[in-house]
Amino acid sequence: MTADSERQTSVAPPGTGSADSSITSQGIPQYDTDRVWTLPNVLSFLRLAGAPVVLWLIVGPQADGLAVLVLALGGFTDWLDGYLARAWHQTSRMGQMLDPIADRLYILAVLLGLALRGIIPWWLVAIVVGRDVLIACLVPILKTRGFSSLPVHFLGKAATFSLLYAFPLVLLGFGEQGWLQLAWVLGWAFAIWGTALYWYAGCLYITQTVQLVRTMPPVDHHNRRGVTG
Repeated sequence: MTADSERQTSVAPPGTGSADSSITSQGIPQYDTDRVWTLPNVLSFLRLAGAPVVLWLIVGPQADGLAVLVLALGGFTDWLDGYLARAWHQTSRMGQMLDPIADRLYILAVLLGLALRGIIPWWLVAIVVGRDVLIACLVPILKTRGFSSLPVHFLGKAATFSLLYAFPLVLLGFGEQGWLQLAWVLGWAFAIWGTALYWYAGCLYITQTVQLVRTMPPVDHHNRRGVTG
């Protein structure tokens, strides 16, 4: 799976100028179509449908290998829908919203599955999910400044990439001997660094939100900017 597939207009990092001027200089994201039922979007919907399947495979029949295969297919469709959207000029607001939602659902599905199996502690689930809850609480504040979502930067993408690969590796290496033990070690390495980066990126999002509040006045709710993710 690609790392944090959100594609949004960036807000200037602290100390680099006003958020408003940064957004203006980079422009509002352009979409090729307003259609919902394009092939890239259908692939995104299918990827979303795979998240509960992964959870069931981990918790129900405990078919770990099959669960990892579904995750791999999800990663392939993630790449494919982005490629087709660009190649066929079918980039849409819906597609760019579905990608990050799917990434987070896959992370959540694997986290819950591993916790229910006793493979990872519940406090780790709380740490990862708590960060997303915190970011979601910032959205109403952003909307007062005319933005519907938070911008994305490299660290956020790197953190999501790490988590998307960490927990499947932990699952693959659980209880196995031999070379699969390497998957267990690599998985936990990705999990530790990914969780740390995930929260660090979250702190940067908070900083960006504070910058917006300080530098931009509240906007008319009927005249919001169309910045999405």
